[in-house]
Amino acid sequence: MSLKLESSFSIEDIIKTPKCPGKGTEPRPGELLIKLRNLQQAKKSLEDEVKETILFISARKEEEETLTAEALQLEATLTEKEELNRSLQLKCEDIQQEAQRQLEQNHQKEELVKQYCVQIQETKLKHRKIRMKFENQLQQLMEQHKNLSTVFTPERLPAEIQSAEYTTEQLLKAEQQKREQLTKLLDGLSHTQNAKMDTYEKA
Repeated sequence: MSLKLESSFSIEDIIKTPKCPGKGTEPRPGELLIKLRNLQQAKKSLEDEVKETILFISARKEEEETLTAEALQLEATLTEKEELNRSLQLKCEDIQQEAQRQLEQNHQKEELVKQYCVQIQETKLKHRKIRMKFENQLQQLMEQHKNLSTVFTPERLPAEIQSAEYTTEQLLKAEQQKREQLTKLLDGLSHTQNAKMDTYEKA
């Protein structure tokens, strides 16, 4: 807001006493009256100008106060925005760190899942091998049972028992003969050792 105040008259022009040619320097009453009126008009003009100046100064002061208040409000808003920006930035950093941590945890979980899958596959393979081995053994036992059931029939059982008794008897006889032979060898060895002792004593 800019206002330029200019006076519409000059004080010097009013105060200046007009000189009448061919006469004395003293002014006449009519001239003084005119001068007085001019001074009154000048006073009124000056008062109006002073009022305008006061109003202008008041308006400028209000404008300055308004601008100051707006500046303070803008500074407060700026401070609030900066604080909010810092808070959001910190929150964004926290979210990024949490996201990174989640990614790392997900990666670790994926690795664990892969390891578990490998272990499960290995366990399944081991169980399959064990099951196949068991089935083979069961099949062999079933075949052996079939063979035994064909060998040890009720009709052949007496003959098998007789054969087993005969075999046992033969084994007992062979063992008795070996014991007798061992006894004879021990007796002969004892006689030989006694003879040697007698020879050593006589010598």
